[in-house]
Amino acid sequence: MQDFELWWLLVFPVFFGLGWLAARVDMREVLGQARRVPASYFTGLQALVDDKTEQAASALAEVVRHQPRAAELHVALARLYRKRGEHDLAIRLLTQLLQHYADDLTPLQRDATRFELAQNFLRAGLIDRAEEILVKLDHGSLAHEARKCLLEIYQQERNWPRAIELARELKSEDFSFQHELAQYHCELAQGALIKSDFASARRHVNDALTASRRSCRASLIAGDIHLAQGEIDEAIRCWQGIESQNPDYLSLAAERLFDAYDRQGRAAEGLVLLRGYLRSYPQLELLDVLYPKIAAQHGDAVALEFLRDTVRARPSLTGLGRLIEAQQAGFEPEQRVDAELGRTLVQSHGKRLNVYRCKRCNFRSKVFFWHCPACGEWESFTPNRTETQ
Repeated sequence: MQDFELWWLLVFPVFFGLGWLAARVDMREVLGQARRVPASYFTGLQALVDDKTEQAASALAEVVRHQPRAAELHVALARLYRKRGEHDLAIRLLTQLLQHYADDLTPLQRDATRFELAQNFLRAGLIDRAEEILVKLDHGSLAHEARKCLLEIYQQERNWPRAIELARELKSEDFSFQHELAQYHCELAQGALIKSDFASARRHVNDALTASRRSCRASLIAGDIHLAQGEIDEAIRCWQGIESQNPDYLSLAAERLFDAYDRQGRAAEGLVLLRGYLRSYPQLELLDVLYPKIAAQHGDAVALEFLRDTVRARPSLTGLGRLIEAQQAGFEPEQRVDAELGRTLVQSHGKRLNVYRCKRCNFRSKVFFWHCPACGEWESFTPNRTETQ
């Protein structure tokens, strides 16, 4: 037993010596690789830090020329090209890498390269090419990211059944896709309603409300379906239900509600309802709906009093223009000319500032969208216009 322990004592120095030698060899290899890195690499990094993307792209392209098999570097340069909008350069760079060195890449590197190539095809408008690549990545290491891009493509193509299928696959604890699923079903319901396919429209509205009970758009369409089939009471019930979902969207249902009440000979009751909404929710854009209907029901004097009270409670250029217009009839001829000039200027300025706005990206539009054309977010547009610079 003692001879065995002495033998191990002789072996220990050998192990330490081998470890020291290996460390020296590794350090020399690291230093050698550092010396072999082109100076353009560090120039490119410095340019990126300074946000000089053109200089960075030029420097990194020089590095890629010296390192044609460096997949990560190709992908990084392609992303830089994509950021600069130079999709053709990115596509050419990645295509050459996959054509000439695909066998030298690991599966993860190949997937990352193909995914970046699909991103550039998508941004360049070559949707079919992007979809072809992303479908092949659906079962790879980047499957989740590929499916999210495919979802974006199906939205652009208005392929709502496929978008629904993919959104359900992507559902997780972190993101439920409830708003997206509700909107996809609403798109299908709207299409079915246009074709008078009421059964399909009802089914998709129910699916939308199952995905999101707070879907105001589903309630709007449900009311339209009932109204088209002569079920006026049911239509009113659906539109009134928007108050419990999100009262801001009542402004989109106001005209529908009044028309439904009017068809039943209950126009006065409809006016009372809408004026009650305006008192409870002053942010609602109901002035253009209520003023002419109050004038028709109760006369110009009552309508003017309503208009004056509303504008004083919540001043706006649009309301002020309406107020000037309503009072012009009682002015003297010379005063009427001045008032018309003031009304024209106020309303012109108001129309320029009066916009719907995306709450996510602040994109502004004269037209209301359920799907923001700038950032792609659903249900992000304010249903009531704001006067803002």
